[in-house]
Amino acid sequence: MKRTLTLLIATTALASPAIAEDLSVVGSWSGLPLHKEYEAPFWSEKLPAASGGEINVALTTHNQMNLGVGDVFRLLGDGVYDVAMTVADYAVADAPELEGLDVPLLALTADEAKAMVDAARPMVDDIYANRFNSKVLAIAPYPPQVVFCNAEVSELADLEGLKVRASGRMTAKFLEALGAEGVNVSFSEVPGALQKGVVDCAVTGAGSGYSAGWWEVSTHLMAIPLGGWDSVVTAMNMDRWNSLSAEKQELITSQVATEFEAPAWETAQDALVNDIACLTGNGECPAGEARGMTLVEVSDADFEKARGVLVNEVLPDWAERAGGDWADRWNESVGSVVGVSIGG
Repeated sequence: MKRTLTLLIATTALASPAIAEDLSVVGSWSGLPLHKEYEAPFWSEKLPAASGGEINVALTTHNQMNLGVGDVFRLLGDGVYDVAMTVADYAVADAPELEGLDVPLLALTADEAKAMVDAARPMVDDIYANRFNSKVLAIAPYPPQVVFCNAEVSELADLEGLKVRASGRMTAKFLEALGAEGVNVSFSEVPGALQKGVVDCAVTGAGSGYSAGWWEVSTHLMAIPLGGWDSVVTAMNMDRWNSLSAEKQELITSQVATEFEAPAWETAQDALVNDIACLTGNGECPAGEARGMTLVEVSDADFEKARGVLVNEVLPDWAERAGGDWADRWNESVGSVVGVSIGG
């Protein structure tokens, strides 16, 4: 009788369908192209379909939940939700070493930015495991963080003395080294700040600025990546990740790489060109009506000056704040890819 009962249990287990996993997912800014074109379709449609119904997703975004951007990964580590994605720079108050992922001016093309991210990935994996109890699933780009100004600017030197909203802490340090005043203003509050003169300029992605209507309250566009590429990290709570079967872990890993991360990178360079066209009217605008901002070209001399400030002042300052062996790790990974060495 005991042997019969054991066989019955085993047969029933084999015949039963796999238990579906329900994932609560918090996406990045709901109104921006990265979420609308890549995040939402992936989590709502592609991954559940690829799992054959074994993974269900409840998707929202941090702004729809009214989460403070600095809280997104902190709450993820606490297990408040299973998966979250937002800009890495939003988390640097908890992890200053994370600033080394998105350094201004080192990548001028999407291919260069991807090479930097790939080089930094082992560092980022360790940071998220140690600081946020999380497993990194993907790192995708917003377009390069360029400068919107509601002021007459014709070269980088014109930023001196202006109040500029930075997109991250390292960008703020960089702007201060250039003689500008870095001002902390949330993304959603920037249009009002530009209109009221609280800030003279603000740094964000060209596409983000177009989508959010920054062209209505700014006149000049300086298309130089003073804010890097604003890397968006997607991570899963480590305890939740470890609770999944090896098969589901492999499915999520492969699907997020091929169906979310890769497509976002593949369109990043064209997105920059198209976004600048949409903001300035210089070229075709596939996103809608082209606007009339003045495009400011940065000279080679300005660019070299800015790189010197970055290498000689901003990166050593970061290395000191990050502490430990992070400067050495950065030199051996990202630095070797871009030909820059901190302290060397």
